[in-house]
Amino acid sequence: MSARLPSASAYALAVDKEHRWLPVLAPQLPLPVPTPLGKGEPGAGYPHPWSVYTWLEGRTASAEEIADPVRFAVALAGFLSALQGIDPTGGPTPGLHNWYRGGTLRTYDAQTRDALEALRSHVDVDLATEIWEHALTARWDGTEVWFHGDMARGNLLLEGGELAAVLDFGTCGVGDPACDMAVAWTLLTDAGREAFRDRLSVDAATWARGRGWALWKALVTCWRALGDDDEEVAAQLRVLDQILSDHLRDG
Repeated sequence: MSARLPSASAYALAVDKEHRWLPVLAPQLPLPVPTPLGKGEPGAGYPHPWSVYTWLEGRTASAEEIADPVRFAVALAGFLSALQGIDPTGGPTPGLHNWYRGGTLRTYDAQTRDALEALRSHVDVDLATEIWEHALTARWDGTEVWFHGDMARGNLLLEGGELAAVLDFGTCGVGDPACDMAVAWTLLTDAGREAFRDRLSVDAATWARGRGWALWKALVTCWRALGDDDEEVAAQLRVLDQILSDHLRDG
């Protein structure tokens, strides 16, 4: 078994959501996801609700352990395609419970611009600003679908180098699925990114917004790590290089 012990009240909002929706989503998905087994209440020494889930076997995904980057990307896109195909009626819309994933990128406009200014000596700020502003103006057609909200390596499990399970639906909801595109720049290879986009049939506007989500996260993470975690800074600068290079290739 595994447990979710939220570290703050905002994270605790995910507990009821996962208990409500994971049993609905799981049977319609092509890969295992956590199954809620029980829910704990706040008590002495711990102020938040908490959860117990089934244990899922596998190793946290890393680029080095993925057996075939293109096959992995196609499998990941297939999972997201199935998730997007589930009836969104009544699903949770963007809000504090998922840090506004599935909503507008403008929520993070001021924070992104502050990060760009702080990273001026590390990043091509003019190009990054161009990407950000393109993402802000790339229109969503308003069709709400399910999204995971945190497609990151820590929430993807491998067995034998293949995608085996998807964890942590704490940021899931219904809305704009562009936030789930961010993984294309944080984990996938160039060939994998192309296969991922093709499998999901992602239009140009959604791809641009997804690139914006990836840019925001990498910039803010890098900014917060400056002076404290050189390894994290280097990792985020590599992601940013992927984002900027991919934008230039797209023209």
